[in-house]
Amino acid sequence: MLDSAGRLDLVDRLMARYNAHDADGYAALMTETAVEALYRGAVLRDGREGVRSGLAAMFTEFPQNHAVVHARYAMGDFVVLHEEVYRTPESAPFEVISIYSFADSLVDRVEFVR
Repeated sequence: MLDSAGRLDLVDRLMARYNAHDADGYAALMTETAVEALYRGAVLRDGREGVRSGLAAMFTEFPQNHAVVHARYAMGDFVVLHEEVYRTPESAPFEVISIYSFADSLVDRVEFVR
């Protein structure tokens, strides 16, 4: 079981893989049944393989995609990030609050507030 520092470290490693466009490495830090979803809404990517393939497609579509983390918090069993995501140099970035939950020392769910 991860403590707060361990959860923050795991999310930092996840974000490093995201910004490196390493869909395989990103997905490896998630449970087999992991989900990425809109906050209290639709599931965007389901399962480790769904996360991996969804991110791989996004990184192909947006080869300059990256996120800047402005703040990060460990709150109870969760990690919360305030991010700014840039898809292309020409497009305006968008803000996201990402809420991470964990199981078996891996990320189990990410919910995005946009």
